[in-house]
Amino acid sequence: MRGSVPMPASRSPQHPSIAAEWSRRIEAEYRSAALTQHLGLWLLQLGASPDLVRAAARITRDELAHAELSARVFAAAGGEGLPALSEGSLSLSRRHDALVDDVAIVGVELFCLGETVAVPLFAEMRRRCTAPAARRALDRVLRDEVRHRDFGWTLLGWLLELSEGPRLRALVSRELPAMFGRQARRYTPPPAEAETTLSTDEHAWGLLAPANYGEILARTVERDYAPRFQKVGIDARAAWRARR
Repeated sequence: MRGSVPMPASRSPQHPSIAAEWSRRIEAEYRSAALTQHLGLWLLQLGASPDLVRAAARITRDELAHAELSARVFAAAGGEGLPALSEGSLSLSRRHDALVDDVAIVGVELFCLGETVAVPLFAEMRRRCTAPAARRALDRVLRDEVRHRDFGWTLLGWLLELSEGPRLRALVSRELPAMFGRQARRYTPPPAEAETTLSTDEHAWGLLAPANYGEILARTVERDYAPRFQKVGIDARAAWRARR
């Protein structure tokens, strides 16, 4: 984030993990902004509904605001330096002959999956968070994530109403086990970390124990993914069982 470097705080956190985690969140929010902006370009190229294009642009702005808020938390926790951004992770790649196919897969993975589970994840982070800078950041992020989640399902509904809808439904159904597999790997901690517990300070700064990520993902499969995908004719439970 050139030009927006967090200034070091006057004191270091009791737990270096606090600054490290918020540095990771800066990176994640910046990456989300870049990928959403790229998806918005694809939507323009498809001639998508202006409402969808504007929604993608608003989400990009939200993610940049989240990155700035995370940088303030990082600085308040004693963090120094720039986040480690990988240029290769800041753009989308074409994988299919038809652009609409790439939009469907990216929209489902980033938003229907990623932003849907983000809502309960950030809610749990916020529940025990009392550090003022972290609480302000999580208040804003949680409020926005609900709208980002809804964008993903609106986008999927629009895609399935196109003439290519039946083919896109079949494509998403085929790809969903692999998407779930990638998501499960991201949210399942290594055995050495699975039993990690957090300190009171870490909870107060909005951190979440590694095992909580997998538990929240498993609940989201039943509470959110299964019924939402069922409404559009996709069997998420079968895809979850077949994840790889």
